[in-house]
Amino acid sequence: MNKDKSKTANSSLPETEQSAVIQNDTQDSQPPAGDKTALVTIIGRPSAGKSTFLNTASGEMISIVSSIPQTTRNAIKGIVNTSLGQLVFVDTPGYHESDKKMNLRMRNIVADQLANADSILYVIDSTRACGDEEKLITALLKGHEDKTVCAVNKIDEKASNPAMVRKFLSVQLPELKGENIIDTSAKEDQGINDVLKALYAMAKPGPHLYPEEFYTDQEVDFRIAEVIREQAINRLEQEIPHCLYVQIADMEMRSPTKMWCRAFLCVEKESQKGIVIGKGAQMIKTIRVESIKQLRKLFDYKIDLDLQVKVDKNWRQNDLRLDKLLK
Repeated sequence: MNKDKSKTANSSLPETEQSAVIQNDTQDSQPPAGDKTALVTIIGRPSAGKSTFLNTASGEMISIVSSIPQTTRNAIKGIVNTSLGQLVFVDTPGYHESDKKMNLRMRNIVADQLANADSILYVIDSTRACGDEEKLITALLKGHEDKTVCAVNKIDEKASNPAMVRKFLSVQLPELKGENIIDTSAKEDQGINDVLKALYAMAKPGPHLYPEEFYTDQEVDFRIAEVIREQAINRLEQEIPHCLYVQIADMEMRSPTKMWCRAFLCVEKESQKGIVIGKGAQMIKTIRVESIKQLRKLFDYKIDLDLQVKVDKNWRQNDLRLDKLLK
């Protein structure tokens, strides 16, 4: 696992540590990246495997993964450099039908990213029937077939039915080339290189968007918040995972090898607060300890995490809050 060099946009840190990009320490051992460059938007239904694909392709934990749908809330960038060039992937929230304010915001994020993309990676779950939500996505992609690659994902699972997916695509996206429909298992790293080759074939020569040593543009506070949220949603049940967000209240480098961070797990109701804290505060303790373990893998300094729970009533209906959280 490659590690960040204490760089963050948080103003409480020294100016030299405020870069918003995360570096890859192993870059020196890799051949120079080729001259092709492309910005690739990843689109798909919730839980199709978009974040898993990004993590597998980049070899890093860029985007959090959970069995809970709608885990990804922001447009998250992961950078892949090879001898063919640089692909900058943007992992977007799962696209689905919903009239809830927060979900409508996330759909807008997807639409905005498609408009700016050089190429599109459409990840489709081959274990699920292609219904109305899949048709919503193909409707967005019509007219963009020439720059779209489709990853027919989860072929390692028993319920996988790639033939069903191909039949659906032949009707909904008849202009999508067959060689750009590729069977994959993001979880098992099957077909990932074939997808990358197809995307590189579409890419054009051009200046790289990021230096070769970077593998994400995420700020440190965002990465810490996402790790905490991942540990929380994978341990909480029912409606709680969708009702919480993480607020980073303060960060401070107290030595070259240690950062102090105060964070809050924010929920919508007082009754949810007790669930997140748990009996004898066992749940919040577990989330804190497991978050520290995961953060240790990402950063080359220790993080002293002060984690608390507070109520932000009906935050999912608060436009100002959503403006800050959804980007």
